[in-house]
Amino acid sequence: MSRPRIVIVGAGFAGYRTAHVLSRLMRHKADVTLLNPTDYFLYLPLLPQVAAGILEPRRVSVSLSGTLPHVRLVLGEADSVDLDGQRVHYTDPEGGGGTLEYDRLVLAVGSVNKLLPIPGVAEYAHGFRGLPEALYLRDHVTRQVELAAAADDPKSCAARCTFVVVGAGYTGTEVAAHGQMYTDAQVRKHPLRQGIRPRWMLLDIAPRVLPEMDERLSRTADRVLRQRGVDVRMGTSVKEATPGGVLLTDGEFVDTRTLVWCVGVRPDPLVESTGQPLERGRLLVDPHLQVPGRPEVFACGDAAAVPDLNNPGSYTPMTAQHAWRHGKVAAQNVAASLGVGERHAYRHRDLGFVVDLGGTKAAANPLGLHLPGPLAGAVTRGYHLAAMPGNRVRVAADWLLDAVLPRQAVQLGLVRSWSVPLDTSSPELARVPGRPEPREPASTTSGPGAATEPDTTGQSAPPAEQTTEPAKNQPGGEPAKNQPGGEPAKGQVGSESPAEQPGGGSAEAPGPVKRRNDTPAEGDS
Repeated sequence: MSRPRIVIVGAGFAGYRTAHVLSRLMRHKADVTLLNPTDYFLYLPLLPQVAAGILEPRRVSVSLSGTLPHVRLVLGEADSVDLDGQRVHYTDPEGGGGTLEYDRLVLAVGSVNKLLPIPGVAEYAHGFRGLPEALYLRDHVTRQVELAAAADDPKSCAARCTFVVVGAGYTGTEVAAHGQMYTDAQVRKHPLRQGIRPRWMLLDIAPRVLPEMDERLSRTADRVLRQRGVDVRMGTSVKEATPGGVLLTDGEFVDTRTLVWCVGVRPDPLVESTGQPLERGRLLVDPHLQVPGRPEVFACGDAAAVPDLNNPGSYTPMTAQHAWRHGKVAAQNVAASLGVGERHAYRHRDLGFVVDLGGTKAAANPLGLHLPGPLAGAVTRGYHLAAMPGNRVRVAADWLLDAVLPRQAVQLGLVRSWSVPLDTSSPELARVPGRPEPREPASTTSGPGAATEPDTTGQSAPPAEQTTEPAKNQPGGEPAKNQPGGEPAKGQVGSESPAEQPGGGSAEAPGPVKRRNDTPAEGDS
């Protein structure tokens, strides 16, 4: 008799934990297959340190095959799910198609960048959800400071040294905090001729930094950012983005070549292809993480609307902490459905949050206890080391080296601007010539303004996309003309972008997800 087939889609916090627990519970009792676009689990909370040159990219990338020895890894991106036929259709990295049949399915596809219908944002902003985006940002920021140092025009120098981050949630706050330290270190060794210093701006329509967290954490982060020189603007966002800068909602125009979009996330649009009921784009499940009417299908992480039994009538937030714990319960319940162990309903206890602000600074309230100063920094780094499923010694070694040696501010040019578009259903993959077209992000409705929903903390599962035609400005070439730092593209508009509210549109019927022709824009060719 053949063994049951378990397929897990996505290897973020929820998917990785599900695979890890199932490999132990169902060893030799079931075939566990993990479908993911990359061969690594990305520890997303440390991504700002990659962009700031503290950690090397492989430090936050945990090998799936190396840490999940009893799980079969299939490289590919799920295109659609046939619930009636119990099959998952996917596209592999070289464009080939494949199908995985299952007896039990766990959807843990995570989330993608959330876009708002603001003119120019889709063209001139970059997100921060995957390694390619972090590597691009590090190169881009380094390049802008170096170009500013060689500029004769003070206005051009100031624009290149101005960096705008939209979204004062977990990710945006850390990006701005680490970014200010990184650029300050650059100009400290090589001062700009005009005496200009780098300027980082953090914008959010919310009334305070880290609006979704405890007010004491918010005050700590706000104080550290302002002391470091970050221009924190609450109640303000972007009204329009252009090649030469951004128009703010208060009417001010800021000359800049850098716009980092950290407004928030929305569930991966794949869940809409299931045709099942959604809650703001998330797949509705019961407290046991099962899809109603589909006892063989489970969902967890950012893609699942899991009832919060501690707060009846609400759903658990889209955070890494919840996704990690979802994964364990999902694995236990999948095993129970196959006769191993007992079912469990998902319940949680808030363990607090930690926000790394660079150096010895942090904001932390583990178990509700607010910690001050360097102690918060030590607890924050200790928490990350304990939470990582691998690479702990390497991460600690990089932290030690960063404390005693200057950072290497060099640009490698491995990821170009056109390779990491903001409008992507797969931010964990850089777009490269010759690869298949990506899935089309689901279109949703929205209202005006940016950052109307705070960024969620440490989201699970990174993702990315590819193109079918090579561009002249591929890696090693010139920057894309329609991106910050390059020449403006002709006739670019930003009126069509996925919306603010996840899942605002109606769910599609089961079947292949539509795919978009993502050839480079005019300015890229």
